[in-house]
Amino acid sequence: MTTYTTTWQSPSNIALVKYWGKKPEGTQLPANASISFTLKNCTTITELSYTEQENLDIEVLLDGRVEGSFVPKIRKFLERVTPYFSFVKTGKYVVKTSNTFPHSSGIASSASGMSALALCICDIAKEKGLLSDENFLQTASILARLGSGSASRSVFGPMAVWGKHTDFEGSSDDFAIRFDTMHPVFQNYCDTILLVHQGQKTVSSTIGHNLIDNHSFAQARFEQAQNNMTALKGVLATGDLDRFVAIVESEALTLHSLMMSSNPYFILMKPNTLKIIEAIWQKRKSDAVKWCFTLDAGANVHFLYPKADKESAEVFIDTVLSKYCEDGAYLHDEIGLGAQQIV
Repeated sequence: MTTYTTTWQSPSNIALVKYWGKKPEGTQLPANASISFTLKNCTTITELSYTEQENLDIEVLLDGRVEGSFVPKIRKFLERVTPYFSFVKTGKYVVKTSNTFPHSSGIASSASGMSALALCICDIAKEKGLLSDENFLQTASILARLGSGSASRSVFGPMAVWGKHTDFEGSSDDFAIRFDTMHPVFQNYCDTILLVHQGQKTVSSTIGHNLIDNHSFAQARFEQAQNNMTALKGVLATGDLDRFVAIVESEALTLHSLMMSSNPYFILMKPNTLKIIEAIWQKRKSDAVKWCFTLDAGANVHFLYPKADKESAEVFIDTVLSKYCEDGAYLHDEIGLGAQQIV
């Protein structure tokens, strides 16, 4: 029996134009294109040991402890990967994974976790002679998408586009592509994640995505997202921070308005989420700073600001925003370069 072992580190990402809703084929294809900042510090490190054998056996260790609750999701993921690499349907899998950010910190680890696992599988496929270097990252993005849609973007940095869009050459519903055509002001852009709520969400993102299918505003939303992709591409090229703020914040609030107007409806923001938003708005009005927020499908706030403003923004976080965070917790991050193999 042959054993293959590989380790990859893959980051989380935060969408600026949001992916919310899937095409009806049931293959994790997005209803609209999305674009994200790739993070640098919030990552998942996954070591995969795969031994060839006739049956399928999966063991998962999270931070060195057996975590059986992850096994069904990985089993389902491998079923989806089988049409690409048939060897995955059998074998002994030992998955050792850990996050550089606290577990249950409110940062979605599915993007970083599933992309890291997909990269490990692609590395084994390459060792078996089934995958070339030329197609490696694109294939990893395809496989990552099968585990978590947003995971397709985590393969690449400093930004990634997922979903077919006429203004982004090479874009596809099947995989993400690297995007780095940006004004210097966006290079090393900072993202401090303000941890308003560190517990489990009341409604999962999977359920939320499914609710868009019969949403009254669905078609208008998909068109809005495609238009915002075009607008944001221009903003990223010119460095227009006022327009950047307007698009990014509108996208965040639109995402949550879709949740609040779905059937059944639900709210993932917390009172302190709104207090942080109001504090950022007041700061922008009083001091003319170009700082803004975005939200994922949860209560926590991603506070975005240029690297040149890092010192003053961190003072604002410490003196104003941190009091709205659970136990005063927040995580400093910035744009990163994507996944990397750990040798």
